Amino acid sequence: MERVLEPEVMDDPAQARAYADADFEKENQAFVDLFRQYFPELIEGHLVDLGCGPADIAIRLARALTRCRITAVDASEPMIEIGRQAVDRVGFADRISLRCERFQTFEIGDRVDGVISNSLLHHLKNPLKFWFVAKRMVKPGGCLLVMDLVRPESHEAAQAIVERYAGGEPPILRRDFYNSLCAAFTEDEVAGQLAEMNLTGVLVDVPDDRHWIAAGRVY
Repeated sequence: MERVLEPEVMDDPAQARAYADADFEKENQAFVDLFRQYFPELIEGHLVDLGCGPADIAIRLARALTRCRITAVDASEPMIEIGRQAVDRVGFADRISLRCERFQTFEIGDRVDGVISNSLLHHLKNPLKFWFVAKRMVKPGGCLLVMDLVRPESHEAAQAIVERYAGGEPPILRRDFYNSLCAAFTEDEVAGQLAEMNLTGVLVDVPDDRHWIAAGRVY
């Protein structure tokens, strides 16, 4: 099916709360485990999480990599507020800095050791801007790990995935999940984006029926 755009920023407090309250423990922990698997030598440094949402992945990564600091960025004020409360609860405010900014205008200063992102790309009309910003932000040889949804072949297939994985969730979350699947990219589209941006050290893989992963080094 053709891609159907959805809003870039999840700035409705009800949407943000539904997303934060959903059970993404398995997916978020898998993301952290994958980072450690792909980049086992990275045990300290500065990472940036683009589109951090409620900061659950940032917290999990900070817990796993105790010598790393993380700048977590999201354009949604409700998401950042939820994330700030979560960071304060676990006592990581000295290692996780939250910034409410659009990634397109976000400036970090010195280049960082790695960039991560989960479920941001499908919100974007122009995905190449994301890859450009990430490439510019990372030190040569630095780490890049991005995960997002795969667009199904049809609207019916998208609805089936929603029912399979979120059938018991609130209607607002099921609606957003469906819309996100329809706005997502295919594996081939992501591979084409990486090739266009000359991110030759980053490879794309599809580990399950609803996600793709792009991981590697930025040169």
